[in-house]
Parts: sequence; structure tokens; C-alpha cells
Amino acid sequence: MRSSLLPVAALASMAALLAAGLPAHADAARPHIVVKDGKTQPTFSFKDAVREKVFVETNVDSDGDGKRDRVSAYVTRPKETNGRLKVASIIEASPYFAGFQDAPYHPADVTDYPRLAPYPIPAAQPAPPNYAFPYYDNYFVSRGYAFLAVDTLGTGDSDGCPTAVGQNEAQGMKSVIEWLGGHGTAYDADGKKISASWSTGNVAMAGKSYDGTLPLAAAATRVRNLKTIVSVSGVSSWYEEYRDNGGVIAPDGFEGEDLDLHAKVVLSRKNPAICAPVMHGLEKKMDRVTGDYNRAWDERNFAKSAPRFRTSVFMTSGLADWNVKPIQMAALWDGLKKAGVDRKLWIHQAAHDDPLDVRQGAWLEALNKWFAHELYNVRNDIMREPRVDLERTPGNWETHRDWPDSSARPVRLGLSADGLGQRGHGTQQLVDDPSRKAEELATTPDTSDPNRLIYLTPELKQSMKLSGTAKIKVRASVDGKSPYLSAILVDYGTDERITGYAPTSEQWCYGDSIPTDKGCRAVRKYTTGVTPFKIVTRGWMDIRNRDSLWHSTPVKPGKDYTFSWPMQPYDYVFKKGHRIGLMLLATDHAYTLRYPAGTKVKVDLHGSTLTLPLAH
Repeated sequence: MRSSLLPVAALASMAALLAAGLPAHADAARPHIVVKDGKTQPTFSFKDAVREKVFVETNVDSDGDGKRDRVSAYVTRPKETNGRLKVASIIEASPYFAGFQDAPYHPADVTDYPRLAPYPIPAAQPAPPNYAFPYYDNYFVSRGYAFLAVDTLGTGDSDGCPTAVGQNEAQGMKSVIEWLGGHGTAYDADGKKISASWSTGNVAMAGKSYDGTLPLAAAATRVRNLKTIVSVSGVSSWYEEYRDNGGVIAPDGFEGEDLDLHAKVVLSRKNPAICAPVMHGLEKKMDRVTGDYNRAWDERNFAKSAPRFRTSVFMTSGLADWNVKPIQMAALWDGLKKAGVDRKLWIHQAAHDDPLDVRQGAWLEALNKWFAHELYNVRNDIMREPRVDLERTPGNWETHRDWPDSSARPVRLGLSADGLGQRGHGTQQLVDDPSRKAEELATTPDTSDPNRLIYLTPELKQSMKLSGTAKIKVRASVDGKSPYLSAILVDYGTDERITGYAPTSEQWCYGDSIPTDKGCRAVRKYTTGVTPFKIVTRGWMDIRNRDSLWHSTPVKPGKDYTFSWPMQPYDYVFKKGHRIGLMLLATDHAYTLRYPAGTKVKVDLHGSTLTLPLAH
């Protein structure tokens, strides 16, 4: 039997109601939120929900037309909110609702210095809005929430220009949140002012990838009535998305993508030519030539702002996600931890995937509890649960108090001609060949190869868990055109491992009242195979940034320097009988720019170490 949050039978029930933070009404028949087992229940019709388009005025003019930009939002809310029912709101803001535009990728192969692809601003023809994309709407509207699908600035029906989550986009989100709190201005399609009189003022933002980054930008503005955010594979620092330790780095499979591309491909607004100065400004600010950190990147570093968040954070990350890499999760989590922000983390084995496709029922139940607790002050156990859920192997989940594992300790391993363990003596050399991929170079670790160096531990006598950030220190001289050093951590030992992800024939229909145009979502599955090795994690640096991310300093050919850099944070178990391998190379074909072949790297073994955070 369902238990209403609005009982009238007993004073005790009334007291419990008030403690939960929800309004008590004398009329039990009046539409109200229903809670059972700490979750709001599907008591409202999604099919009959109110649907309206509003345009929220911001305080920015990012397209320079002399008028304040307006943000387009498509609102879906229970029809009962046309009466006296007030509901909390969930926002998914996205640049993707109106489709994509063509924008050329920059060359990944360098002949002299990194160049930009020419970009004529297109005469965009916005595609019809696709507001069926999120799943938050028809799951949560029926459970007593309003859902807002918001076109980010410069996309769809919004004004302004996209800037890869620059300050204008953050302010755009802030304006929508303030409007829901009764402090902003919005207009309907006819230009008439419209208020969110149906809103409680409590707001959440949620989404994946870019849509999971915008909540971080909004939280960094410290807007007051943003109570919680859900960031699925969100970018906590755009520098770490397209740069690493000074190097120009691509997301896996997207060589030539950069900060400006993320704005150009979503420039779907009417009259896109007005944004030409903004697009060309991004090209300059991102500095693809040196890769140095600068004010443009710092503006987009939300992990740095995390200790000042007013909002709680539920975040997820895939260990196989080399698009939005693990550093994005780790940096944000660390910032939240330092400030004691209420937080929860899911780490799964999939790639750039939504948890809905990985752990459907558990994900929706966790979200329901999270939103009920944060937006309706429902007393449930979500904050008493362990903070971290980690998928160790496909379908096998563990819970932890925190991440990384507190029992992990730094273990320093030397590099020698005999392998990975004791420090060696003398030097070893590699010659860069940017055409060869890391997977090829790692295939035969016991055979010498002129284009890489590999160091192996003996077979492990017991399983060892890597949890956290591995760090590499290399004493070396570099002579040639490539400014990169790359380190790749490899697990050698035949085992059944994840080899990919694919939709199954199983379909999952989300929500309770699905209109005919919604359809269902294909469930994802892990594909596995027996493989002799697995690349676990990797890390890169531009040797010109050995002293500072902000400034490049040339190296002298043939001179020894000490280069130190972190690898991507990770969590992984090396099994008994396997060997841990470290592969050093210059160009990492899938991630770094590819300079002409021939750069020589001479490694001083005695001055080089690998430090791993290991636990038994």
C-alpha cells in the first residue's frame, strides 16, 4: 500500500510530514507528492503533463548584438501544477538538442608546428528540437518533478554563442535556476512575461558528458537554489580534456578535436555568423601550439571551484572512458572531499556510458532517493549508504567509504635492464615512430623494439590492487622534433577481459506513462575475450612544460633533464601470476600530436622510477 506524504488522520503523521519538509494540507484529496520507501512514487500522468516553451533572460550578451541573451527552455510538469501543486525541478541543459554542424578537425600530424583547420562559419539550419533525448523527463515528471530541457547559449532557439562551457554558458544556467527560484525573468513565445509559480524553488541539474559538465559550471557560480547536481562523465577541467601536463592531447578516437570544436559543432542557432568572432577567439585562447595552461583553461576548471560548491554532487565515471578520462572524476572528487561537500560516486567498467545502460534498476532507485532527499527533504538512507559504488568486474559491484582505497600505499619501482623493481644503471634509448600504435608496441614485451622501452616486474606472487594515481619520473635527454614523453602501464598475463560494449536485443522502456513518440532504450552489455595483455592507464607530458604548466621552456638537445608527471588515475587489480609492465615512448599515436619521426630519447635508468599506489 502506498503511504501518502499528506495524511490527515493523526498528529503523529502530520509531525512526520512537516519534518520531511513537504507541505501538509487539510485536504488529503488535493494532488500531492507520494513517498514510499524513501522515494517519490509515480502518481502523475506524464502523457497529460503541461508542456511549454519559455525564454529566460540572462545578464550576458555573448553574441554582441546589444541585447541580453535569452536561454530557451522546454518545460514539462505535472498538469496539477496548473492548480496549487508546487514541484521541484530537474534541468538537463544541452547543446545537442538541435543537432550538430560540420566543423573540420585540426590536423593531428605536424610538419612544422600545430596548425588549425580553416573554419568558415556555416549558414546553419537548425534541426527540429529533439526533446525526447533525456530519460529524466518521463521517469521523474510522473514522480512529482518538473523537467526542463534547456538549449545552451548559441544552440537551438537560444541566443548568444557556445563557448565550450565558458562563463556565458554558466551564467545562462544560473539565470534559469534563479527564474525557478522566483528571481529571474522569462518570456513565453509571444513575448509575455511568465513566472514559475508552480516551482518550489529547489532545483537539480543532471546530464552526461557536456550535459554533465554544465551542472559543474552552474555549481561554480554558487547560485543559491541549486540544491544538487548529477554529473555523468562530466568534464571537471577542460584543460585535462584536451591537454595533459602541457601536451596537446586528444580524447581517444577524436584526434584533431580541441576546445573550439566543441563550440563549432553545436553552433545551431539562427544567424550563426554573428558568433564568428567568438569562434575565432576560442581558437586563439586555447593555444594549440604550446599547450600551456592559461586564463581560458582556468575559467573552465570546475574541479578548482569544487571546494566552494553550495550543492551536493552525485557523479559517475567509466574506467574504460578515454574520451572524458578518469582524471576528470578524480580531480573533482578530490576537490569535493577537501571541502566536505555531500557527495556520491559510481565508478563502472564501461566507457562513455550512462549508468542507466550499465546498472539500470539500481541507478534509477539511487537517483530517486537522491532527488527525494535533496529536493524534497525526504528522510531516507541515501546519505548513510557508502559513498562509493565500484564495479570491479562486469556486473560485480563493491561499496567503499571513499576513493581511492585508503589502504593503497605508494610503491616506488626502479627501471633497469632486468625489468621493473630495483634501480638500474646506464642508459637505454628509443627512437620515435609516430605511425605505430601503443597496442602494437606493447604486443611483445620480451622482445626489444627500437621505438619503445618496456620494463616488467617478475610474476606477481599475489594479487595487487592499483587505486589512485601512478607517477612517473624519467631522467632523460631528448633530441628531435617531438616534445612528448608518454608512459603506459600494462597488465601482462592471459585473461578474459572486457573488449568492448554493445547494445543487446533487450530493450528497456523507462518511465510509467510512455507516449508513442518515446520508444525504448537498448540495454548495453560488456563483450569479453581472452587477451594476453591489457593497457591499464597512461599519461603524457610536453617536456617544455617540465617546470610549469603556464609557461613553456625549450630543452637543449642531448642535455639530461628530470621529467616527472602523473598518469591517469585508475582502479585495477593485477592478478597473481601476472606481470606489471611500464612502456615508455615519445608519441602516443591515438592521443598526442604526431610530429615527424626520429626523435631520440635516451633514458638514464638510475634517475628513473615508477611509483604505484598499491594495496593487497
